Amino acid sequence: MTASGPVLRIAYLYPDLMNLYADRGNVTCLERRCAWRGITPEIQRLEWNDRLVEAADLYVIGGGQDRQQQLASQGLTTRNADRILSDLADGAAMLAVCGGYQLMAHRYRAADGSEVQGLGVFDAETIHPGSHVPRCIGNVVCDWNESRIVGFENHGGRTYLGPDATPLAQVVRGHGNNAEDGTEGAVAGNAIGTYLHGSVLPKNPHLADHIIKAALVRSAPEFELGPLDDSAEWAAHRGALRAAGLR
Repeated sequence: MTASGPVLRIAYLYPDLMNLYADRGNVTCLERRCAWRGITPEIQRLEWNDRLVEAADLYVIGGGQDRQQQLASQGLTTRNADRILSDLADGAAMLAVCGGYQLMAHRYRAADGSEVQGLGVFDAETIHPGSHVPRCIGNVVCDWNESRIVGFENHGGRTYLGPDATPLAQVVRGHGNNAEDGTEGAVAGNAIGTYLHGSVLPKNPHLADHIIKAALVRSAPEFELGPLDDSAEWAAHRGALRAAGLR
């Protein structure tokens, strides 16, 4: 399709470090859903030693293991925190998945007691209870915005929201943030953090469009997202519901 609409600037943070369980597919999904509607997605890939050179409308970061999170934390806190936090304060959107979600909270305390500093986008912290405690693994179904979102989780850390945090969703099946309070993910302004892998957006087209609309608020607030043929996406959504034992 020939682009005829606005430009959407997407900053893809540390794709080589933070890409567990096909999280890269979230960026592909956003690109395609934009292009199909005539929106031009401009992707700025941020590798570990890079500095962000342009403002972004949407930041995307996936999950990674502890070593990758430590490296990503160094890059974020020493080179790119000011740019990211400034854009988010100005209304930019974000999708941060699993390890990326943890990095966008205040801190992650690993099983060995070491701490990884985050950017504090979300009023939350993550604590790994140790290898003796089972990981949170399995299919997840959550209630979100009078609908449901689906995905897959695999995380050892437990994330606890502070008083200024708002959960993204409520767990119907699965563990969510901490396997205790029934919450999943967090929301701060137009930023979303979640433990849902899969990748999460291709089988949750309503969530993908929610993020695209939020990311366009600054540059093209009047632009309307026309409907797409999401039959394949909703079939994948229903398959994830069945995998979780729901219909």
